[in-house]
Amino acid sequence: MSQTTLEPSADPTTQQLAGKHLTFILGRECYGVPVLKVREIIRLCDITPVPQMPAYIKGVLNLRGKIIPVADLRLKFKLASDKNTDLTCIVVVQVALPDKSPTLMGLIVDAVEEVVNLAAADIEPTPDFGAALEADYILGMAKVKGSVKTLLDIDKVVGAVDPEQLRRALAPT
Repeated sequence: MSQTTLEPSADPTTQQLAGKHLTFILGRECYGVPVLKVREIIRLCDITPVPQMPAYIKGVLNLRGKIIPVADLRLKFKLASDKNTDLTCIVVVQVALPDKSPTLMGLIVDAVEEVVNLAAADIEPTPDFGAALEADYILGMAKVKGSVKTLLDIDKVVGAVDPEQLRRALAPT
């Protein structure tokens, strides 16, 4: 009688996450976002401050005639502030705000790493951090070249911004 070893089937969530992700660095940690959310990567440039925004919203910038808000992910994730370097850049992403309206947003990151193609087998579900910690902005954890990268739901990361507050900031005066 032969024995059959059953392989565990891949989690449907990790199946959906498989594909290309842009990875970037914040402090000593590595993160990834689906490459389909990324519109472009630009050098750090002048950002116009906007009053009465959350501290992590640094302001707005003019990107080829379109005004877009810019968020500092270090501040958003409550990481220690660090000086900008030659590698610091802005990743422009298309996000869906809580009211489901799409908008472009710039995200200041310490450095862009690479685009990786992740298989479902490379992705683990988000660990349970306990009831007291919210981690709904984490899609999963990816194993890449011996390290772990946190895959972000970028819509939820920036979704805490009040859409009406953003519209007022972006409205022409």
